[in-house]
Amino acid sequence: MGLFDRLRGDDGPRVAFIGIDGVPYSLIADNPDDFPNLTAMADDGAAGPIDSIVPPESSACWPSLTTGVNPGETGVYGFQDREVGSYETYVPMGRDVQATRLWDRVTSADRDATVMNVPVTFPPQRNVQRMVSGFLSPGVEKAAYPDDLGQSLAENDYRIDVNAKLGHQDDKSEFMADAHETIDARFEAFKQYIEEDDWDLFFGVFMTTDRVNHFLFKDYEQDGENREAFMEFYRKVDEYIGRLRALLDDDTTLVVASDHGFTSEDYEVHLNTWLREQGWLDYRTDDHSDLSDITDDTRAYSLIPGRMYINLDGREPRGSVPESEYEETREELIDMIEDLEGPDGTPVADRIVTNDDAFRGDHDDIAPDLVVIPNHGFDLKAGFKDGSDVFDVGPRNGMHSFENACLFVDDPTARINDVDLFDIAPTVLDLMEIEYDRTTFDGASLV
Repeated sequence: MGLFDRLRGDDGPRVAFIGIDGVPYSLIADNPDDFPNLTAMADDGAAGPIDSIVPPESSACWPSLTTGVNPGETGVYGFQDREVGSYETYVPMGRDVQATRLWDRVTSADRDATVMNVPVTFPPQRNVQRMVSGFLSPGVEKAAYPDDLGQSLAENDYRIDVNAKLGHQDDKSEFMADAHETIDARFEAFKQYIEEDDWDLFFGVFMTTDRVNHFLFKDYEQDGENREAFMEFYRKVDEYIGRLRALLDDDTTLVVASDHGFTSEDYEVHLNTWLREQGWLDYRTDDHSDLSDITDDTRAYSLIPGRMYINLDGREPRGSVPESEYEETREELIDMIEDLEGPDGTPVADRIVTNDDAFRGDHDDIAPDLVVIPNHGFDLKAGFKDGSDVFDVGPRNGMHSFENACLFVDDPTARINDVDLFDIAPTVLDLMEIEYDRTTFDGASLV
């Protein structure tokens, strides 16, 4: 038994989920001495690499992980989405997620949930006993429920996110100091409410891992000057997971997972710059900065990460491509992307996924027509300003990958083989013995 061993009713087994945003399974599997706690969890239960979703962007991944359905159902496709029938774009927040969240299913079953730092959950919901929203929230006090939670967290130096701008500096020491402070405060908050709250589902996310990966992952993979700082940080992540695991009683299953993998980044690829060079996109004025500035004869445009949209007549307000030419235009665009090579001659695209194959649901009306899954090293960008070459080198040296996300389940009966992000939500419900309609999920339980 752990420290968290209180008398409870017959409400059923519990689950503690700890998210480690962007952590690849290979990082842990290749360095067992640096990850003794996760390695022990794999030995005692089940662990392995899993696939992310299309597109593997955190703003889309966490809604899918926490609902078990694809973006066609969640209605969230990335960090920036397009309004239906408009060129206006918006940053999706929690209220834009159209599918049922895992903790909503838990509360509907008369069980309790504590939810902390999950991306795309602002504003905080009030049907759970405690929530502090994560990435994209404007600040701790506005992101917390109950209302006094925000003040308490702020007094303990809890912050929503690391200061990513510090990662742009050549010297990463200030950035890494901030990353340590951020994850220290996050751990203390997780520990406090794991011990204090009478929850059935605890759901907390460490997002600082993703931030560290963006700025130091190539140092890890290629033995760069910051490799030891990278590994020192991850030894702390593993220690914190081990300490949280020790708090749980025998009736609680720990699940640890990431939302996508990670790899080294060599180039930023500015797809709208490339589309303009190919004569597929142009702007109405010299002073352009967003999607609404494109010309009436634009044939296609891109939103991050690698989402390609046909400027379709009848769907876009100034669409130039007739619906009768849609399939032909999409195939032409696919052929162009397949021919796009980096400065070293490597194809940019590993594969290209059509909307027909990736998205299905009641909210697929703003789905991209294509999503480019890049080869490792090519990070796909999509700004609407001038000033960038097609291939550029930015401040980041790590990028998301579709494959090689990680999943650990502290249950030896779990199977982790041919698994993706959609399988996590039904697995958690099965571990909690909460009934659900299996047809409502894109994934299946692993237990």
